[in-house]
Amino acid sequence: MKVKVEYLGFIKNLLNKRSEEFSLPKGTCLQELLNKLSNNYGTNFKQQVFAPGDKDMKSGFVVTVNGILIGQLRGMNTELRDRDHIILMSLMSGG
Repeated sequence: MKVKVEYLGFIKNLLNKRSEEFSLPKGTCLQELLNKLSNNYGTNFKQQVFAPGDKDMKSGFVVTVNGILIGQLRGMNTELRDRDHIILMSLMSGG
């Protein structure tokens, strides 16, 4: 199956890319995808966004699958499906 991952804000700048597609085995869950991203993008990604084994994104970051926050789905155990659109983004705050 193929999924599209889009990066917004800080993550887009960190990775110097806006999006990419992945071919994943059927039944892959969100945590497995995020582990793959951590391994692909190394130390900065692991320290600032998500590290393998974490139960959630680092503070200040969120994930949506097809426009739905993962907290409204099955969290990191959300099973991905063919053509899902995953967005990783930083939260914005102002004063």
